[in-house]
Amino acid sequence: MANDNSFDVVSKVDIQEVKNAIDQATKEVNARFDLKNSKSTIALEKEEAIQLASQDEYTLTAVIEILSQKLVKRGVSLKSLEFEKIEPASNSSVRQKVKLNQGIASDKAKKIVAAIKDAKLKAQASIQGDTVRVSAKDRDVLQEVISLLKKQDIGLDLQFTNYRSA
Repeated sequence: MANDNSFDVVSKVDIQEVKNAIDQATKEVNARFDLKNSKSTIALEKEEAIQLASQDEYTLTAVIEILSQKLVKRGVSLKSLEFEKIEPASNSSVRQKVKLNQGIASDKAKKIVAAIKDAKLKAQASIQGDTVRVSAKDRDVLQEVISLLKKQDIGLDLQFTNYRSA
C-alpha cells in the first residue's frame, strides 16, 4: 500500500464545554450589578446554536463578551461561532442567534485541499463528508501538513484526529 500514514482534519465543537460555559456565563450575568435586572438569557438550542436575549444592544454586547470569555477559558474556539444579525424582540428587547459550526463546509474543505497541493508536499488530501483525510508515505510530511494548516487562516478551528500509521 502506497499511503501508509494518514490523519483526518476536522472541525468540531465540544458541546459539553459549551454547556458549561453557558452555565458559568449565566451565573455571572445574574450576579453582576450592571446586568442584574436586564432580563438577559443565554440558551442552547438543539446543540447547534446559542440564543442570546437582553433588554438592549448594549447589555447584549456585555453578555456576548462574558460568554466569549467563558468559552475561551473552556477551550472552545471563537472561530467555531457564527454570529447572526441582532433582531428586535418583544417589549423593545433584542435577541441574537449564534450558530455553532460543526464539521468543515465543502468550500472550506476545498481551500484546505488546495493549500496542501499548493505547498507541493508529497501528501494527498481528499474530502470525505465534513472531514478532510490527509495521507502520505512519510510521517514527517504529515507533520509539515499539520503545521501548514495551523498557519493558514481558513476561518475554522481545526483539529487533527484519527492518526493512523502502518
